[in-house]
Amino acid sequence: MPYALAIFDLDGTLADSFPWFLRTINDIADHFSFRRVADADIENLRHASTREILRRLEVPLWKLPAIARHARRLKAEAASEISLFAGVETMLRTLADNGVQLALVTSDSEANAREKLGDVAALFSHFDCAASLFGKPAKFRRVIRRAGVEPAQVIAIGDEVRDIEAARAVGIACGAVCWGYAAPAALRALGPDHVFARMDEIAAMLCTVP
Repeated sequence: MPYALAIFDLDGTLADSFPWFLRTINDIADHFSFRRVADADIENLRHASTREILRRLEVPLWKLPAIARHARRLKAEAASEISLFAGVETMLRTLADNGVQLALVTSDSEANAREKLGDVAALFSHFDCAASLFGKPAKFRRVIRRAGVEPAQVIAIGDEVRDIEAARAVGIACGAVCWGYAAPAALRALGPDHVFARMDEIAAMLCTVP
């Protein structure tokens, strides 16, 4: 098979949390004194890089850890409002049944991640959670070591520009999904190894012998 390990992002990739994010972001902005997001800003922000988003919203880097902890708490309280995308369970079970190891690397906590995943959490061999905004490369490296596979056998699948950047930083393939936080055009502009327009395309590609 082309890949022995698939590392997934959670929010915007497996879990449909973007509506929750839009309802919550301005409360977080008020709490931490950064610029609020107007409805007219959303589409432009979906086309921006992570660093550009921080610059536009005037978020100091030193505030990021506290913002992340606060967001995790709010997300835990809203767990019942955030569901998995349609087709996630079938896709993950197909990968696992075909011998692909599954890992989850997310900025959310492991407790929140397991609650969102429900029964399919048992399909994942590796969890490395609470990633900082730019901390995914280190977590990718750790998961790859634990899985005992070569980087050439690994793909990271996410919905943001930083997911592609993190995969490239550690020399693994990257797949971008079109249903998450970043605009598909922004992801395609970075030339990821694979672009997935539908959930069922993931298993179809990963389980095909080249």
